[in-house]
Parts: sequence; C-alpha cells; structure tokens
Amino acid sequence: MTYLLVGNYGVGNLGDEALREYFLQRFPDVQWRVVSAHPQGEELPRFPCGLRSFFSCRWIRTFRALRRSNGMVLGGGSLFTDVESVWACVLWWVHVCAARLLRKRVILAFQGIGPFRTTWGERFARSAVRVAYAVSVRDAASYQRIQTWKRQGTLLQSFDPVLALVPDPTPDLASGHVLIAVPRENSGEVFLGRLRALLQGDRFTHVRILSLKPHSPQEKEYCALLQSAVSLPCTLQHVHTLQDLISGIAGGELVLTERFHGGVVALALGKELEVVPQKEGDKLDALAALLHSMPVQRRKERLRALVQEGEDALRAAL
Repeated sequence: MTYLLVGNYGVGNLGDEALREYFLQRFPDVQWRVVSAHPQGEELPRFPCGLRSFFSCRWIRTFRALRRSNGMVLGGGSLFTDVESVWACVLWWVHVCAARLLRKRVILAFQGIGPFRTTWGERFARSAVRVAYAVSVRDAASYQRIQTWKRQGTLLQSFDPVLALVPDPTPDLASGHVLIAVPRENSGEVFLGRLRALLQGDRFTHVRILSLKPHSPQEKEYCALLQSAVSLPCTLQHVHTLQDLISGIAGGELVLTERFHGGVVALALGKELEVVPQKEGDKLDALAALLHSMPVQRRKERLRALVQEGEDALRAAL
C-alpha cells in the first residue's frame, strides 16, 4: 500500500515536520512517498504552481509516483487557508487535481480548514473537500465551517495528531514558578502585554523563552525585546526538534504561546496554557476557544481520544 504524503514539509517549520513524523511513525504499514518543498533523498518535489516550476519538469517524478500509488493523503496543518496568501490554497488544490486526474483516492487528514479572506480561497478548499474520500479536521471551527459543504466522503472532528507523539509527563519539581513564553517572529505588543500581565505579582521567579525559529533575524530581535522587558531572570532556549519543545515546555508551570504546536505540547503535558491568537478565526483562536469550551478535568484524555478516532478513521480510509 503506497500513498503520497502531502503537506507543508521541507520549509523548516517544526510543527509541520512533527506532523510528517507522526504519519511515518504511526502508519508503518504504509509506504509513504513524502512530497516536500525541498526534497531530500527519496522525497518527491511538489507539483508546479507557476510557469517556472512547471518547465523545471521536476514534478514529472512526482506524477509518476502518484500514478503507481494508491492515492494521496494531505496530512495535517492548515493547508487550505488564505490568511497569508490565496496561492497556498491554489498549491494544494493543484495536488488534489493531479490525484483526481489519475483517479486516485484523496484523503484530507487532521486538517485545519480556513479561515478565508477571499472567495477564491474558499472555492479551492470546497473543491478539495468535495472530491475527498474522507476528511478529518483538527478543530471545531473547521468542522463547523465545512460541515454544510458538498462532499462525497466522511467528515470527522479530531485534534492535532502531534499530541500523540508527546509521552505522558513525569513529575518535574523544578517546573514550579517558571513561565514559558513561545513567541513567533511576527509577535507584537499583544504578546508582550500578556507576558507583562502574567508576571505581575510573585507567582513566577523565572521566565524561559522558547525560540522555534532561532535563525530568523526577526525572531532573534523579538526574543531580545522580550528579555529586555522582563525584570525576572530570563533564559532563551533554541528549539530545533519536537523533543526540544517537549523538554522546554515540561520545565514550566504556565505556557504563554503564539505558536500552535507550543499549545498542543502544553496540552499533552497537562500544563496551564494561555494562547495569543494572531487573527480572529485562525488556528490559535480555535485553540483558545477549545480551552474555554472543554473543561480542564480529563481534557488531555479527551483530546487523545479525539486523535485516536482520527487515526482509526484514517487507517480505515487507507
């Protein structure tokens, strides 16, 4: 059984690489052909979304692999959203069209779909959902957004599967009174303001900043700004892998995050969590809504059950 695994892989995003690892680890019986922005080894290049990429002809190898496969899985992440650019929706729609051209099965797994700021972005997403054999989404906002759309396959609400890669936490006596901050390179005054508000009083004695893009000049500058704004002892930790993120968050009492998978790992570890959304309706906003709608008691167990339901549904669809 061979499937192409399509996602925002190969661009240096820790969360997307963790999603890729989830599929490779949890479905060892599937021969995955990973489609990457910067393919390494046996990985495949993306299908073209412009003249230059089309005439490069690198995509022909991907087309041949797709023709010999059972289908395509668009695995995890917020692929169909035009918050940053409508071309993101075009790119993933092209992959779906290639699969349909060859009459291959298309599965959307653990997707965040929307929000949309353009009609065209939503049209591309609707087209992909309509032809998918099965769809699972990772949040209630995505589910509510597409449940009335035309589709031929099943629809299931699950949760982000990176949660399944986080082992059960062990007690960490050193985590008390430590606040973990997980900013983005484009974080701003809202994140800084929440950090300052949380540090009022004497609850925390230390701040640890986790930088998930330590090579980004913008993130370096913003992390330096946070350090200068904090009067408590403050350390900066560079995060390169999911294990780095797990160990960094495990050492804290409360996590303030503007990165989605920082929140997912905090939930998996049972940490107190506060999320700073970037835009109304985005994946961080959906995560913040989950914190308000799902009681703290047994929250982690309920989320793991949702991931397991999504995993079982994907296994059945494959």
